Amino acid sequence: MSGNASALSSNVLLNAVDVSKSVQGPEGRLDILSRVSLQVREGESFAIVGASGSGKTTLLGLLAGLDTPTHGHIALDGHALESLDEEARADLRRRLVGFVFQSFHLLPALTAEENVMLPLELEGRDDARARARDALEAVALSPRRRHYPAQLSGGEQQRVAIARAFVHSPRLLFADEPTGNLDQRTGHHISDLMFALNHDHRTTLILVTHDPRLAARCTRQVELDNGRVIASSQPSAAVLP
Repeated sequence: MSGNASALSSNVLLNAVDVSKSVQGPEGRLDILSRVSLQVREGESFAIVGASGSGKTTLLGLLAGLDTPTHGHIALDGHALESLDEEARADLRRRLVGFVFQSFHLLPALTAEENVMLPLELEGRDDARARARDALEAVALSPRRRHYPAQLSGGEQQRVAIARAFVHSPRLLFADEPTGNLDQRTGHHISDLMFALNHDHRTTLILVTHDPRLAARCTRQVELDNGRVIASSQPSAAVLP
């Protein structure tokens, strides 16, 4: 796999080759993904679309190294994920990756500021508070930094989640239905914010969405059906070398 990774264009951040995922169910083997291949370049915004049950979230988890494929290869920044143990994959995620989830995943006993500080504190950073305040300012939430998640609206909670995802300047951001729990107006605002941060920081964005308007804003998208790629757009000239 290392030979394949070295042969890739230098600006390919994520490379998946013939990725399949199967699990054993009560009625035998269930194939969730079948021979999915894709490449994501530095600075792209990349959408994974498809109907419910098509394998989108499973694929996102595999690309992020949260799970391992049954077959196939995934390289993140040249590291073959299937050859790493969970500790090594977790370390790679800490260094390279941010996450935004549909359900926010904020800790209720921590303030907005403390939630954003958390990943930096886990790294032992002594500038965690200052960086968290800068991140909250970037998402226009400085006045709410001492509020707890229960005291924030859904849109505000998602903005805290985005601030937390960007606070350590990740090279790659994964977003799983980031606007799925929000009303249309708030969802549009969150989308604008996410793409602005993607553009300003050149952070590669990979998102799962049911929203065709959100997917259309990405430089590329791939569509899944029953665990297989049925459509894939070509890279935008804006992100080519």
